[in-house]
Amino acid sequence: GTYLGGITLTGSLVAFGKLQGLMGSAPLSFPGMHQANAVGFAANMGLGFGAFMYISTSASYETGLALVLANAVASGVQGYVLIGAIGGADVPVAITVLNSYSGWAMAAEGFMLSNGLCLSVGALVGSSGAILSYIMCVAMNRSLTNVIFGGVGTSSTKAADGAVAKTYSGTATETSVDEVANWLVESKDIIITVGYGMAVAKAQYAIAEIVSLLRAKGNRVRFCIHPVAGRMPGQMNVLLAEAKVPYDIVKEMDEINDEFEECDLCMVIGANDTVNSAALDDPASAIAGMPVCHVWKAKQVVV
Repeated sequence: GTYLGGITLTGSLVAFGKLQGLMGSAPLSFPGMHQANAVGFAANMGLGFGAFMYISTSASYETGLALVLANAVASGVQGYVLIGAIGGADVPVAITVLNSYSGWAMAAEGFMLSNGLCLSVGALVGSSGAILSYIMCVAMNRSLTNVIFGGVGTSSTKAADGAVAKTYSGTATETSVDEVANWLVESKDIIITVGYGMAVAKAQYAIAEIVSLLRAKGNRVRFCIHPVAGRMPGQMNVLLAEAKVPYDIVKEMDEINDEFEECDLCMVIGANDTVNSAALDDPASAIAGMPVCHVWKAKQVVV
């Protein structure tokens, strides 16, 4: 319990720092990092077992307490390294893993204290966090071990065979608010794809107002939501619901991906990796293999 609690405490602080921009989103990396994590795990297990033996046998309460404190400090350091090694794009998964850790830590403490409430609530939180982590990893076509130990960041990386991710060049086509407004009015079929940027900007209310006006004119408007858009699954759905967006026009990615080719205009608001075609056509990309929204297939795309 102390080991998992220490990792959860410092890991949560690191995750908060990355999401708030207080720390760099690039993954922490140094030579022998995985070996150091293995040594840290073994050391924490040794400290925990030693503390348990000293305290349970009443051999030396002071020594046992010192080992518990050492275990807490060592696990805190390991939590910083483990979560620091996760790139910014994978932090939402790390949050659900930490949530699971906190539950199992509570369950362990409940077992030690013979507290049935702590044990049952901890098991519930731990198992639900683990299930949510699995769902998010499936949505990104990644394994949990790859997320936690892979150190995949937000920048281009080299593939296992040495291939380098593609670089893209060109000139962005600029537009204006008035021009986009005209396109929206003239388009009969519109799909809006939103991401975490919408949550940061609190743009859901303005978007809901635009959608209401367009639907009043007879335009067909729908939303495409990626399974891991936002900090956790369902965040975009909740934000849109708060803004009074009709639930029936909010579609999951798998429901609407095949319909992008038919839509006149696709608006991408606050989404990045979840709409990146490199996931499909660049094997060396950091997000290679991840299911994405096929926004580029629309007749016109505005980002």
